[in-house]
Amino acid sequence: MRFEHAITNTLLTFKTEDIESLFRSIIKAEEISADSLLFMFWNASLNNDLLHYINDKLFFPALYSGRVSIKVDEASACINELKQTQSDLKKWSDVTVNTTASKYLTLLKKFGLLDGSVHKTINHLNINDKMFVVFIYWLISASEGSNLLNSPWINYGFTEIQIFIQRIMQKKFNKYFNIMYTGDKLTVEPLISYNEIYNHAY
Repeated sequence: MRFEHAITNTLLTFKTEDIESLFRSIIKAEEISADSLLFMFWNASLNNDLLHYINDKLFFPALYSGRVSIKVDEASACINELKQTQSDLKKWSDVTVNTTASKYLTLLKKFGLLDGSVHKTINHLNINDKMFVVFIYWLISASEGSNLLNSPWINYGFTEIQIFIQRIMQKKFNKYFNIMYTGDKLTVEPLISYNEIYNHAY
């Protein structure tokens, strides 16, 4: 299946050397764990436009609105919506769309974000302090601009924006990064190298 194949290819592809260093340090310490699977979800989403699109239009709106489940026909509708504007998807049949939608939900289950077999329920993750620090480092490297509040990847922290700001401003994180926050702009400077931060963070 093309979607699965594309995701597999993106799991070990990295946009920056920093992200690759971070990934390798997590795998070395954890192998396959909840932490490494979450990071793989971040990395695959960064590398695969379709995965990011469905996350952005379906998964995160459902998560942040407090919904408990996602249906396969919602994922199909999301793909069909994108299909109207993307020439490379216009040739996809209904079978291909529905199969991709099903594989999408299965993939999120493998990443630990959904549960269930037929009816997929959303796991509302509470990211621990260690992975919160890792997320900040990933967010910095994944984002094109310096203002993280404008980053399309900030939703991947599984935290509402205001709660995210309150959390990152806590003094206990000062040893990991310098922060400048002006109300509408948040810039963060990492203080530890990417290949060391996972082992240093809590």
